[in-house]
Parts: sequence; C-alpha cells; structure tokens
Amino acid sequence: MFILQENPIDPIKLRNAGTNPIHGAMVSFEGIVRSDERKGRQVNALLYIADTPACVQEGEKIIEEALSLFPITEAVCIQRVGKVNSTETAVWIGVWASHRDEAFKGCRYIIEEIKKRLLIWKKEFYTDGTCAWIRGSQTPVIL
Repeated sequence: MFILQENPIDPIKLRNAGTNPIHGAMVSFEGIVRSDERKGRQVNALLYIADTPACVQEGEKIIEEALSLFPITEAVCIQRVGKVNSTETAVWIGVWASHRDEAFKGCRYIIEEIKKRLLIWKKEFYTDGTCAWIRGSQTPVIL
C-alpha cells in the first residue's frame, strides 16, 4: 500500500497495524525533516509537491515489486505532501516478514526506489525567511 497524505504521520499507529501471526519481524524507516544548515541558513520546514496520480501509481508499483522480490508479507509507504516542519515525519515505510533480513532488504528497496522514481518536488524554508527549491542534485535554487 502506498499513500500520499497531507496529515501528520503517526508511526506508532502504523507500526501496530501489522498483526498477522506469521510476522516474525517488522522493520520501519522514518524519514524526518531535519533542521540542518544549508549554505549558512537553518532549515525549518520543507514543502513537498507531488504529481499525485503518477506518484500513487509508481509508489504502488514499487510496493508490488518489493513484495515479489523479497519474501515479505506486507509493505506500506506513506509520503507526506504539503508543508512539513522540522522534526516531523516526511516519509514512513513499514515492512513485515517472517525474518528480519527479508524485512530489512524490502524496506531498503522501497526507500531507495521511491527516492529515485517518484515525481516529488521539495522546497526548503529557512529561518531567515528565504526559501529554495531543491533539485535532484540537492543544489538549492534560492528564491
């Protein structure tokens, strides 16, 4: 399951969603907006804009690929869109499997493919009031 949502992500609720008795392992990845410094300016929020139909379609494809490539039983990815403040979760991935190694591999596959393939644009907002779009190379375009 792949979801784009504007509302905050609740990792605890999501983690507890997989209750199948065959699950011996659950691995999650939580991407958090960090308030790091970029080019001398402190980041305080990100804006994610997605090509929603294309993202959902490609996100579902990535989940299906992970389920077919690795012996995992369930996989979920939720990506925030809209403005996300520092310390908030921007993306959450949960993978359930019988064993930990498979769950780790499935989770890594999903995050790497999402970063490469989804049409999501990111804008950084800085504490000095400026902002910049981030290109694929992570080079800010100052506005």
